Amino acid sequence: MSDLLLCGGRVIDPSRQIDATLDVLIRDGRVTAVGASLGLHPEAAGARRVDVSGKVVTPGLIDLHVHLREPGQTSKENIASGAMCGARGGFTSLVCMPNTRPAIDDPAAVGLVRDLARSQACVRVFVAGAITKDLEGAELAPIGALAKAGVVAITDDGRCIQSNEVMRRALEYARMFGLTVMDHCQDYTLVTEGVMHEGFWSAVLGLRGWPAVGEDAIVARNILLARLTGTPIHCQHISSGRSVELLRAARAEGVPISGEACPHHFTLTDSAVAGSDKFWSADGASLFAARLMPADHRPRWPSYDTNFKMNPPLRSAEDRAAIVDGLKDGTLDILASDHAPHCNYEKDVEFDFAPFGIMGLETELGLALTELYHAGHLSLARIIDLYTRRPAALIPIVAEENGRRLGTLEPGYAADVTILDPDLEWIYDVRKTASRSVNSPFHGWKLKGKAVATICRGRVVWSELAGLEVGG
Repeated sequence: MSDLLLCGGRVIDPSRQIDATLDVLIRDGRVTAVGASLGLHPEAAGARRVDVSGKVVTPGLIDLHVHLREPGQTSKENIASGAMCGARGGFTSLVCMPNTRPAIDDPAAVGLVRDLARSQACVRVFVAGAITKDLEGAELAPIGALAKAGVVAITDDGRCIQSNEVMRRALEYARMFGLTVMDHCQDYTLVTEGVMHEGFWSAVLGLRGWPAVGEDAIVARNILLARLTGTPIHCQHISSGRSVELLRAARAEGVPISGEACPHHFTLTDSAVAGSDKFWSADGASLFAARLMPADHRPRWPSYDTNFKMNPPLRSAEDRAAIVDGLKDGTLDILASDHAPHCNYEKDVEFDFAPFGIMGLETELGLALTELYHAGHLSLARIIDLYTRRPAALIPIVAEENGRRLGTLEPGYAADVTILDPDLEWIYDVRKTASRSVNSPFHGWKLKGKAVATICRGRVVWSELAGLEVGG
């Protein structure tokens, strides 16, 4: 590990309300100083100087919602490969979900994942524990023991607790131990066996519909329980416009509830499953237009492409617009990937039988910059806020080496830094992924904005930037 002086970049640190051209000095794995002309600073003597003019320097990005599949499903992904995907996407901290095999529902499983992360991951990996044993929604997992073992949140992600009583008790226990509860909002009695959004396209394609009300009902339930118990609930991967409305009203009342958005839900609509001509038009029906994808990558109608099958599903253009509005007004204050890799043979089946989920770590920043920043919906500082200060405030994740919260460039804190080029145009090629899987709907997409270097604990773990080599 060498000392670094990042010179002349645009430093955006929402935690300190900084947005200016400054230098960043990194020594001994920590941020030592942030300011102008640090080359004259005595502590900069001997530090390797890297010119980052024209680039943006931010706190290391945080993704609160990834599936790393280890233990038990390492043919899809493991902690090492998932961490490298994160690094290539600009992320220095990942929170992995507990729907592994076996589930992360006891201290031993937590210890295993943390040990693997320490020895194999190039970025920080934090663990979310299960709310219920084996994610079955019936008997609570030992929440106190999970907290002591080091989980940063609890969730049954991949499943949703259907019993209101079980959810209430989980919230009461979580509050005792200062844990945030994250919930995958899905009422099975309403969703039944749906495989895509219930609407025009499900009828046209003859696929079983998944009504948005199946999400709305659980979001409403969570609002009531958060108000009752005072325990914060974070609603994961919000996809429904009505859910955004419910969250907006509840947050205005001071209810401790939050929601996150994933790039596929603010970029795609349910028409992607059909691959229709209308979907690729520039008529304003969806955020992206034909310019974003070369003609030879556009699907023929109908595609039934299982890479567009995710949970919750892609919804209507109206829902997509509501997600963007929720990000604009702060109703949704977290961006996350829901990175969910699957093997080729699992996805290469009929749409009804393919598993839900897509990869996302390597494309989420590029999609956010393309579809939110360059499209004029959010400022660059706001996007950085949604990936740094906001997730760090929601879940108490800290650097193990100094016990201080992440998501900041404050001197004395861990040197987790992302360097990005918001104007870099590039084409995503899933064949070059660091993942063990290739189930991305964004292969061949032309994106604008990309992480060009990722520094974790003061060490360069990914770089496409001249003069900044991996390992430095």
